[in-house]
Amino acid sequence: MAKKKSKYVCQSCGYISPAWVGKCPECSGWSTFVEEIEADEKTTAISKRIPKMKPISLKDVKGLETERTPTGMDELDQVLGGGLVKGSVLLVGGEPGIGKSTIMLQCAGILSRDRLKVLYVSGEESAAQLKLRGDRLGVSDNEIDILSTNSLEDVLQACEHERPDYIILDYIQTVASDDLNSAAGTVGQVKHVTYRLVELAKSRGITVMIVGQVTKDGYIAGPKVLEHLVDTVLYFECDYSRGVRILRSVKNRFGPTNEVGIFEMTDKGLVELSSYSFVEDKKDNSAGRVFVPVMEGTRAFLIEVQALVAPTFYQFPKRNCMCFDLNRLNMLLAVLEKKGGINLAGSDIYINVAGGMKITETSADLAICAAIISSFRDRPIPTESTFIGEVGLTGVIRPVSNMGSRMAESYKMGIRKYYVPEKLEFDKSIETSLSINISQFLDRF
Repeated sequence: MAKKKSKYVCQSCGYISPAWVGKCPECSGWSTFVEEIEADEKTTAISKRIPKMKPISLKDVKGLETERTPTGMDELDQVLGGGLVKGSVLLVGGEPGIGKSTIMLQCAGILSRDRLKVLYVSGEESAAQLKLRGDRLGVSDNEIDILSTNSLEDVLQACEHERPDYIILDYIQTVASDDLNSAAGTVGQVKHVTYRLVELAKSRGITVMIVGQVTKDGYIAGPKVLEHLVDTVLYFECDYSRGVRILRSVKNRFGPTNEVGIFEMTDKGLVELSSYSFVEDKKDNSAGRVFVPVMEGTRAFLIEVQALVAPTFYQFPKRNCMCFDLNRLNMLLAVLEKKGGINLAGSDIYINVAGGMKITETSADLAICAAIISSFRDRPIPTESTFIGEVGLTGVIRPVSNMGSRMAESYKMGIRKYYVPEKLEFDKSIETSLSINISQFLDRF
């Protein structure tokens, strides 16, 4: 009997080596190689190919907007660009326990109410465990087909008999195909299973939703080709102190990217939140508290920035940030000292963004400076005011993009006075204060 050939595949990047090595020469990962048996081409079952189609004119192609199906969750539809597209493949990743399986089962329950056939495949939970979760989420009475298996062939066979409109696979690293001799979760299995699911979705118009594990670095486990094959990639982020979940779109072939949806984890599942969830009691007029609108995708959120400036008892003052870049803070402090004439060398400075929303843009520079000055001088800022602008190294305050969306969202939240780098024609009831540089801004404070 001929000995089967084996190869060693890196589980981080997919690099193939004929022998085991400790360090991957491609991604420099240690102990990432796993042995896989090469499949025999003569005995390997070849999947059915999509029939070849003749070229057609682009102007004759019908748009996919009419094929969208709303999920019944406004925040999820916002991230997807309007709903699920027929024949698309969706990948959802996130840390363990963040809510991936919860939102998938909730989505399955809503879709089944509209008389759409849903097949929920679980590779790590039994039908009894899914029943318990369904009772908690209130979807147990819905017509959802449950399949607990680790075999891809069982999934494909169930699709032949049940003819579902939607397939939810939770999660892909637990499913393996008999065509390969390697274990589930290896690079070869993940790629092969994904290829077969994509082929199934495109050939039969079935919408496939896949749940994926993430590594300790926060990326979806498996080869990067997994994200290239699917149509949409969503990531779950979490603020464990408040239970807030942020669903972010990083890839979407049928809609905009960088969209976000806000949820809160409760005992009844994920509950949708709005922009109002990031604003605490506005009656608290404490020093060092400033509101600023930031953009997440195409949406504006009004968030609260807090600063605490206190005398230091150490040789080197402390600089600490939560949800804000520390290097950016050090630059703003240097501008305040050099261009504004404020001596902060003898003070500890702490910055916090309430609600856990991370600030990754420069539009909050002016708000950070205002919060620091307010705490340093112990002078509260009126809660109906906001500060929008980017601070440069020369002390110049520059305008930012999407100013209309930021001001519209702030206006809905009760903001009536704006400190911006230029006067804007928005609403006569809004008062805008012109600030060109830091020194002029401090004079108005």
